[in-house]
Amino acid sequence: MMSRHFTRRALYAGLAVLTAAMPLAVPAQRQPLTVFAAASLADALSAVGRAYTARTGQPVRLAFAASGTAARQVQAGARADLFVSADREWMDVLDKAGRLMPGARRDLVGGRLVLVAPVASRTRMVIRPGFPLAASLGQGRLAIGEPAAVPAGRYAQQALSRLGVWNSVAGRLAPAPDVRAALAYVARGEAPLGIVYESDAAAERGVRIVGVFPAASHAPIVYPAAVLKGAGSGSTAFYRFLGGAEAQAIFRRYRFRPLR
Repeated sequence: MMSRHFTRRALYAGLAVLTAAMPLAVPAQRQPLTVFAAASLADALSAVGRAYTARTGQPVRLAFAASGTAARQVQAGARADLFVSADREWMDVLDKAGRLMPGARRDLVGGRLVLVAPVASRTRMVIRPGFPLAASLGQGRLAIGEPAAVPAGRYAQQALSRLGVWNSVAGRLAPAPDVRAALAYVARGEAPLGIVYESDAAAERGVRIVGVFPAASHAPIVYPAAVLKGAGSGSTAFYRFLGGAEAQAIFRRYRFRPLR
């Protein structure tokens, strides 16, 4: 007959083997938030996403494109939790289509429209009615976002029209699929001039700002954000974070402008 002490030792040994064989319990990772956003927000919103993840542990997955492209993807049923546009018009499109969560839309930041040239360019210009934009292009083209889908391109067309120079350059455009692509055309020297946001120009060492377009020459540049219907857990919390002091300080660092 086995001793009572031997039986206990065998039992403890068996439990130790069983415990070692069991996988350790690992906390489930929070589901990432998916955010569709304007291409011009790439640097700033990526920094905001990292700050939010560091604070909450929830990953933020960002997809950047022209606002029109992103809005159409949402309309077509693409899975996303939030949308951040470079203008109110594309957000209005989704609102009218019933894709926004009621009461979860706000204007985040503003911006300025600028004319840029390659950093080595010697072009000098004062942006005012009738300014010699076409002559300054030489044999080249003007890089802008495609106005039909890219808000920066639409702002550019508005500004040039109100300043009376659109007709002189309308046939000499290098339309880009988003504002960052227009910026790249100029940075690579493929276009002698381009129209982008001030925040884009600040992020690219290969360009310099030639001039700033008067605010009255185009519609106000406003970036709205909204939670989409069917959004996952944490979406509203991230939406609130975007309007908070920490996120707003990051946006200012990337040359976006606070809204009054």
